[in-house]
Amino acid sequence: MTPDSTLGGYFEKHSRPPAFEGSDGASYSVDLYINEEEEPEHGFVGALLFVRWSPDGAQPVSHLETDYLVTAVRRADVKAALHALTLHEVKDHLERLIEKSKGLRDW
Repeated sequence: MTPDSTLGGYFEKHSRPPAFEGSDGASYSVDLYINEEEEPEHGFVGALLFVRWSPDGAQPVSHLETDYLVTAVRRADVKAALHALTLHEVKDHLERLIEKSKGLRDW
């Protein structure tokens, strides 16, 4: 496994979010969603947010987001768990979201 084969390793090595081509032919970048304040029932929660870009890459045109993937007492633990995801796991989440969103209208 290379240092940039995890989400956190990629962010650290390249100083930018990884990008993927989805099975729908669109380009996506991924970032983390972590709530800013602790929730009484869950603590801190985290998900992945995929931004779909226009064909020329100039502007975002929509987004997809996972359900909460991680819950933890500390925000740093949520970030660490999301950063530990491999890029293959991240891409699998994207593909499931693309499949789930087929037939839905864009914003």
